[in-house]
Amino acid sequence: MRKICICLAAALLAAGCAQNGKKAVTPSEQWTPKQAQAWYAAQGWRSGCDYIPANAINQIEMWSEETFDAARIDKELGWAEALGFKTLRVYLSSVVWNHDAEGFKGRMDSFLAICEEHGIRPLFVFFDDCWNEESSYGPQPAPKPGIHNSGWVQDPSVSLRADTTALFPNLEAYVKDVVGHFRGDERILLWDVYNEPGNSGHKLSSMPLLKNAFRWAREAGNTQPLTAGVWSKDLPEYNAVQLALSDIISYHCYSDGAAQQAAIDTLRRFDRPIVCTEYMARTANSTFQNCLPVLKAQDVIAINWGFVAGKTNTIFAWSTPMPDVAEPPLWFHDILRQDGTPYSEAEVACIKQVNGIRE
Repeated sequence: MRKICICLAAALLAAGCAQNGKKAVTPSEQWTPKQAQAWYAAQGWRSGCDYIPANAINQIEMWSEETFDAARIDKELGWAEALGFKTLRVYLSSVVWNHDAEGFKGRMDSFLAICEEHGIRPLFVFFDDCWNEESSYGPQPAPKPGIHNSGWVQDPSVSLRADTTALFPNLEAYVKDVVGHFRGDERILLWDVYNEPGNSGHKLSSMPLLKNAFRWAREAGNTQPLTAGVWSKDLPEYNAVQLALSDIISYHCYSDGAAQQAAIDTLRRFDRPIVCTEYMARTANSTFQNCLPVLKAQDVIAINWGFVAGKTNTIFAWSTPMPDVAEPPLWFHDILRQDGTPYSEAEVACIKQVNGIRE
């Protein structure tokens, strides 16, 4: 999530050439393009958002037994349904699974039941290299005023990563338990195995976990497709592996509609369905008005960052802290206020129009 606005086209082209030139990974484990296109034909285009309820500061607070708020989630997903959203990108938590695996899966099931009531099929994210290095179960910190994602946590914690002989068996059990439990569950759109590997200065150290995450999910017998979104022009090694192992191509682009089009044009060469799993940062001129119509016209599933302004403070920009104001003059992410009213009536009108919602 912490990144500059980039156009990935040149980097993706180089990654694709490297992928086609040598098989350093095992792309034969991918679904074939024909299988992927058949899957997409059965889904149809949809839009949605990266979602966490307004009263949760991070993945742990969303999923913990003490703070999982089904009523709040139901209310917010009602607002999402009213906008015409049909998918959500939602981060899971190995911390919560380690504390209470059966309860965690039960809460996932409850979340999926709420989604189904609102006509929404989410995708779930397993691992993440963004934001705070350490995490633990229990009460989470209060938000730092004006600071973007002040309580969001990397998963797994950085202190655990040095000893992979201890860490990887635990993470393997986590992925296989969750994917195995929900494989065949048609309420789930797909699995996003790793968010922005290499971010937060990890560089290539996250590569083994990225490759293993794909392998573990496949060994668990996934029936939903797998992906991991390309996100940085400066990490061609990751781009090559992510494109070589993803069933469905996904990417992040926090720039305008022209940059979206350039990325899409480049990704078409892989002959697979495409999902934009992060976009929309107003201060970077990445808006609903200039991106969403492009994504719809190109038949690319569109998932913007943020929904209801809340404890994550993502109305504030990544690198522009504003601890002395209640809200910035121009919101960075998010669509609705705490009471469900729009930040921008014009944006909501655009979302509904593109999604085919008529008042």
